[in-house]
Amino acid sequence: MTALAARIFRVELSEDLKGIVREPAALFFSVVLPVAFFAVFASIFGAQQSGPLPGGTIMLATFGAYGVLAVTLMNPGIGVATDRQIGWLRAKRVSAVPPWLTLSAKVAAALPYAAGVFGAMVLASALTGTLDASPGQLVRVGAVLLVGSLPFALLGLAVGFQAGTNAAVAILNGVLMPCAVVSGLWMPLEILPAFFGDVAVFLPTYHLSQLAQAQLDGGETLVHVLFLLGTAVVAGALAAASYRRARI
Repeated sequence: MTALAARIFRVELSEDLKGIVREPAALFFSVVLPVAFFAVFASIFGAQQSGPLPGGTIMLATFGAYGVLAVTLMNPGIGVATDRQIGWLRAKRVSAVPPWLTLSAKVAAALPYAAGVFGAMVLASALTGTLDASPGQLVRVGAVLLVGSLPFALLGLAVGFQAGTNAAVAILNGVLMPCAVVSGLWMPLEILPAFFGDVAVFLPTYHLSQLAQAQLDGGETLVHVLFLLGTAVVAGALAAASYRRARI
């Protein structure tokens, strides 16, 4: 990246970071609400053992995946949809700003908020007395969730290139909510109908949560990594095709 591109990226990133704060609805539904839900679930079910670990610790991987995705799936896509709807992307296209810088900044701006969501969940787990993980494990879980959420950000961009703001919100929520339930991000698959588990193995949300959980209990990682890499390839292709066909 050249010095000029780096300066442009910093400006774009700063504006996108401020834009998330300026949008109270997005901030509430993608940041505040997931943390509040986690605090409630952890206080009720967190003390129950899930193998060798308390449920409140395992939920940092499962519910944490939902919390991080609520930011990284939603905000970049909705931001692109809004910019496209008001003509801002059209102005960027005819300016000297490369489109990839604008889009990269939107994804990068979501990551600090996603990290904040995970950090708040760790704090809630500690306050409820259900945290049983070392700092190193927590760092690994957080890193897995942030890096693993990037394919979902590409999916959000693909939707944002084609849908208006309100439609993008509805579509992305329509993707995230059912996937969260079926993947066991809110409640363990063991207490859900058996067919949920049969479907979950085909969902990237499940593999993200399982990869994060493996950082806590030493479980299998290779299958989940490969599935998420495949998801990144597919989501990237969808985002590229959606951008080429977008009416900007």
